[in-house]
Amino acid sequence: MDEPKIKVYGSATEITVSANAAGLKELAERLTGLASPELRDGYHEHLDPGINLEDGSISLILARDDKL
Repeated sequence: MDEPKIKVYGSATEITVSANAAGLKELAERLTGLASPELRDGYHEHLDPGINLEDGSISLILARDDKL
């Protein structure tokens, strides 16, 4: 399988998360992890350009909010 590649970009009214198949699987695993019963409200993960995201991306925070 290819290396995960994820890019996040957007405007004031629209955000796009674009990824190859491996990147989509990584995002799905992160979201599934956030839904784990062992975690509590407020848990979150940061994805940053040049680290988890492709260069040119904007930062992305995946957060669990049990009040929603």
